[in-house]
Amino acid sequence: MLKVKLIASTPEPEKLVAAAARFCYSPADYDSIMDGLTDEKAENYIDMLVEMGHESPVEHASFTFAIEGVSRSLLAQITRHRIASFSVQSQRYVMENHFTYVTPPEIEDDPEAKAFFVRTMDEIQQSYDKLSDILYNKHLAALGGPEIKGNKTKARKMANEDARFVLPNACETKIMMTMNARSLYNFFSLRCCNRAQWEIRALAWEMLKICREAAPALFKKAGPPCLYGPCTQGKMSCGRIEEVRKRGRMDV
Repeated sequence: MLKVKLIASTPEPEKLVAAAARFCYSPADYDSIMDGLTDEKAENYIDMLVEMGHESPVEHASFTFAIEGVSRSLLAQITRHRIASFSVQSQRYVMENHFTYVTPPEIEDDPEAKAFFVRTMDEIQQSYDKLSDILYNKHLAALGGPEIKGNKTKARKMANEDARFVLPNACETKIMMTMNARSLYNFFSLRCCNRAQWEIRALAWEMLKICREAAPALFKKAGPPCLYGPCTQGKMSCGRIEEVRKRGRMDV
């Protein structure tokens, strides 16, 4: 099950962004840059930046999320967003002897497909366990046996390193991710779109909801392009703009 939590963020992110904008558009110096910056003034600065398309001041605000219950398939997609920092649960150091996995909705809703999927996951678990044990015993012997201190731990890590190759994309992982607000704008623009894959789309909408709660002025115009303007997908449009806009308004 998807779980997302904002665990850290820049203090007063909207005022910080407004202060950065002041540096660009006023003669204020660092001693007075924050003077008189009310929430209302900060929001006005942010609205001006969004209207002008001047997003570099937005980069000064960053947000760190803890994400659980997502697949390795999602991990491959999310790390394509390069202006971000990622820490991911290691399959070298964490043995997947009882791995959990993400079941796609289309499989979950079909009894025959789900039964086959679950059976496949069980078979993969058995294959992983067997391969891990074979490699563990091999490495343990090569290291000089279990009597030597630390050999068991070393052999297990070495076994995990190669046994993980049989694990599926469905295997769950945990991610800590930090993005600045400008990168989040881009992330939400691409991944809240109905053309994004279902799992990363669900994550993006949940993150957008959290960001709007943490910094409403900063993220009130964030989301897929069709939320506040025309669809940018051309012939590839999902054709459900009103549905997307309704969801966007509900999440504000």
